[in-house]
Amino acid sequence: MKLKLLSDNLILELKELEKDSLDIISISNKAIILCRNLLTSYKKHIVKNGFECAQDEIEFFKNTKQPTLTNLIYYSEVRSFEIQFPKVNEDAQKKYIKKKINKLNRFFLYNMDFGQYIKSNNSHFDKQYYTREYFDNFPITSSKFYFQDPEFSTPRCMLLGKFKAYNLFLIYLQNRLIDKNKSLSIDPNTLNSNMSLQWTSSKTALTELIYALHHSRSINNGNADIKEIAIMFQKVLHFDIGDYYKTFSEIKSRKISRTKFLDDLASGLLSHMNNSEE
Repeated sequence: MKLKLLSDNLILELKELEKDSLDIISISNKAIILCRNLLTSYKKHIVKNGFECAQDEIEFFKNTKQPTLTNLIYYSEVRSFEIQFPKVNEDAQKKYIKKKINKLNRFFLYNMDFGQYIKSNNSHFDKQYYTREYFDNFPITSSKFYFQDPEFSTPRCMLLGKFKAYNLFLIYLQNRLIDKNKSLSIDPNTLNSNMSLQWTSSKTALTELIYALHHSRSINNGNADIKEIAIMFQKVLHFDIGDYYKTFSEIKSRKISRTKFLDDLASGLLSHMNNSEE
């Protein structure tokens, strides 16, 4: 049995699985089954045939087994995360993602020495870390795995798998957080063509709003002139404002409530606030 070939085939299967138009939980479920089945096959082979030498054993637990173990842990974490992910409330969702990221960072900090061993491509402790002979010589590193089969585990093969999987999971979480932040922002490139917002009040009302925004220094700290603001509103709201200078002159000539539209805005908002508190 060519164990390395089985591992390579699994990676190809997982890549094809990722291309399916399934939701991430369904993909994770299938990936977990594939990884479990292959690990079972590995174990049967190892228990039956063993290894010819310590170097072969190190190679298996340090390299050959890792893609399968790593993906099993990764997809298990993704599945658990998505199942527990808050269904509503953007703030709660972002808080949940950040909490998971902080938990991963604590793991990396706690196991910093082993992480440095991995990153440095060291091998001087490989015999102790990746052969079953030393299984009972190391303390258990995580309460999440209460039992590790001594016939199919070494002191650090599980921890190595978690390091690799958690690095992947961290990227997954960071991308989820970016997606959440994007959902709260507006792409300026979509404003002109893809949005169908229209100004449905009067030219006078829009002119009043434009001048109020300008003189309150709410746009570009007051450095945008009236014309720039007017053009922006016309494009975004698909509305021809006309001669806004003339309109503003007429607004100033009002005898009663020269800020009628702004007053109506404030009144409408206050009314909504009061009603929502009842």
